Amino acid sequence: MNASGITLSLEEVAAGGKAALARALAQLERRPDAAESLSLLSDAYAAPRAHVIGLTGPPGVGKSTLMGALIEALRADGRTVGVIAVDPSSTRSGGALLGDRVRLSRETVDEGVFVRSMAARDRLGGLADLTIAAMVLMRAVFDVVLIETVGVGQSETDVASVADTVVFCVQPGSGDSLQFMKAGIVEIPHIALVTKADMGKAAQRALADLKGALSLTEQPKEQWKVAVMSIAAAERRGLDDFIETLDRHLAWLRETGGLAAVRHSQAELWLRAAVRDRFGREGLRKAGTLKLPAAASPFDRMGELIPDLMK
Repeated sequence: MNASGITLSLEEVAAGGKAALARALAQLERRPDAAESLSLLSDAYAAPRAHVIGLTGPPGVGKSTLMGALIEALRADGRTVGVIAVDPSSTRSGGALLGDRVRLSRETVDEGVFVRSMAARDRLGGLADLTIAAMVLMRAVFDVVLIETVGVGQSETDVASVADTVVFCVQPGSGDSLQFMKAGIVEIPHIALVTKADMGKAAQRALADLKGALSLTEQPKEQWKVAVMSIAAAERRGLDDFIETLDRHLAWLRETGGLAAVRHSQAELWLRAAVRDRFGREGLRKAGTLKLPAAASPFDRMGELIPDLMK
């Protein structure tokens, strides 16, 4: 074991099961700027495997119920699943308050599912500080990575910076459809999903409202047309159609070259955010233009920048 405490390569993390992944994530959280941490992330960044799906929407919309049903269906299809569940923070400890592990009971007995709960702390945007690093590592290990955001309405657009496919969830009769139209979130999702479709007319109205909101937006023909659909996750109604749409969006991204472009754009955002968070605006100014060559790792670049920015 070296001075920073990390001994696992990407191959060892992939082969070591949940315990190895948990140790690697703990190291990334403790020492995110350590050379060994950045090296592990660079290796993971270069070996993406998973389809990364972000689930966002206001609190109480049923994201965790949907997550449970989705995990069960994906596992039945033979796909391994990593889950990042971002919870509100305890004001005392700063830790995750809700703990999605409790709600996703399958994770404790299934080696093909790994759930990591994270505390949002004081971050807006619906994500946690460790989300990017955890996603990059899980993306190299699992077939699918699911990210459930904390659920804070208008601030949840950050999920677009980590996910390949963004799903915005709407609860019938709650005014979520109006929120979708007002907040600019209409430009973020690839799938707009009405949850609790068993609520009858309220669900039908929510579905119609979503379609109406999207009809008012201008989308270039070459862009993905946002899919609007409904689901009753507890009853597994509409679940197969939802998964088919997720798979279809990933296939579209690959066919159009959009997957590589989106991930490269995300990596440049992560790099700028990492420099700003670590060194402030002055560090960002000192770093200059933070563009990445195609396929270059933002974690390698961060490692190169740290010595100069610390002077």
